Amino acid sequence: MAEFDFDKVVRWARAARHETLVRRPEAELPFIESAHPGPDLLLDTCVYIDQMQERLPRAVEELADIRQLNHSTVAVAELMHTVGRLDPRHPGTATAIRQVGMALKAMRPHRLFEPDKEIAGRAAIPSGILCRTQGYAKGDRHRSFNDCILFLQAGKLGLTLLSRNVRDFDLLLQLFPKTRVLLYRREG
Repeated sequence: MAEFDFDKVVRWARAARHETLVRRPEAELPFIESAHPGPDLLLDTCVYIDQMQERLPRAVEELADIRQLNHSTVAVAELMHTVGRLDPRHPGTATAIRQVGMALKAMRPHRLFEPDKEIAGRAAIPSGILCRTQGYAKGDRHRSFNDCILFLQAGKLGLTLLSRNVRDFDLLLQLFPKTRVLLYRREG
């Protein structure tokens, strides 16, 4: 397991951009145009949700057919948090819980990765920077931390992060331009 290097992370934070970042035009972002072979994928939580709601674009479904899919315990935790948030009295809750269970049970254990302490420690800095410089609301701060963990985890594992979270991953790509991300828009 990688060691957490506090001094190195603080040096990066001091050198990092500290101004408010501006979202770039969509033409400059890595959106999926069509499915093509390439690096294995790490799925953001929204991919599972869109799949459960049958709102994944065809290009994403085709991409999933030709690339290896990998999962993060961060997405597992976010999906389980959703299960806990669901109102047991709502008529759609049982179906939603069943869908989450099916998604989690379909994850192959050898394709499920947990972030190590180095990733968790490093992710806290850009998350904090984005929360401060972008003025994230209190409710968005934890989500930002999870996004940073997924983003850095994908980079460390040599995977491409797949997400529809254009706003946050555009900002992270501005801080870490070498990390690979593929973005999509949800259908419907």
